[in-house]
Amino acid sequence: MTCLWLDTLVPVTWTIGLIGDIRDFRSHQELNALIPQLMSTHDVSASWVPTGSNFHVTAFDGLWLVPGSPYDDDDAVERAFRQVRKESIPFLGTCSGMQYAVLEFVRTELNLCATHAETDGLRGDNAVVPLSCSLDGAVTMVVPRPGSRFAHWVSAPFEGVHFCSYAASPATVAALRDAGVVVGATSEEVGAEVLEFPDHPFYVTSMYQPHIGASEGAPIDPAGACLPPGRDRGR
Repeated sequence: MTCLWLDTLVPVTWTIGLIGDIRDFRSHQELNALIPQLMSTHDVSASWVPTGSNFHVTAFDGLWLVPGSPYDDDDAVERAFRQVRKESIPFLGTCSGMQYAVLEFVRTELNLCATHAETDGLRGDNAVVPLSCSLDGAVTMVVPRPGSRFAHWVSAPFEGVHFCSYAASPATVAALRDAGVVVGATSEEVGAEVLEFPDHPFYVTSMYQPHIGASEGAPIDPAGACLPPGRDRGR
C-alpha cells in the first residue's frame, strides 16, 4: 500500500484519531480492516475516538473525521475543527467528514449561516445539499485538477468509491474557492471531490472513500488512506 501522506520516515509510532461513531457500515468495516495495515506497513497507530468521548485533539499526531453522519456529538466535531485549524494539526475528512469541514469553514471563516440538508432539512441556507442521485456504493471517475496539491500526488483520473447522498452545493464550492480553498479533484456526479483548505500544512478532504477495499487486502487507491506527517511534538 502506497501512502502519499507518510512522506517522512521516522523512528516512532504516529498516532491517528479516527473521529467518528462506529456503526455497522461498510465504510467502518473497511476502516477496521485498515487499522492493522497502517501499523504493519507504516508504523501508524490508528484508533477510534467517539465524538461524545470528550476527546482532546492534541492527543494525536493527526486526525481523520471518518464517514457516518450525523455524528453523536456534532458540536464536539465543530469544536475539533476549530482547534485543528488553529493548531495546524494534520487533518483528513472523508465523505461526511468533508461535508462537516465545509460547514465549519463557511460558518467560522466566511461568517455565513450554513446548514446541512440531512440534519436541518431543505432550506435556503443549505451549504450541503442532496445529490441528484444517491451514491450508495457507487463508483465515479475522480479527475485531479491540474495545479492542485492533489494533482501533484495523483496525476491521472481514477475510480473512487462513494457511500453518500449529500455534497457541498455548487454555490458553496464557489464561495470556498473565492476564500482560497482549492478544488483538488472533481467528478461529474459529485462536483468537488477533493478540497484543500488554505493556511494549514495539511487540511484535505474528499468525498470518495480511499480506504474501501482494505478488507479484501487490496492496495489502497492512488490517493492513499493514511495520514500526513504529524506535528512536531519534540520527538
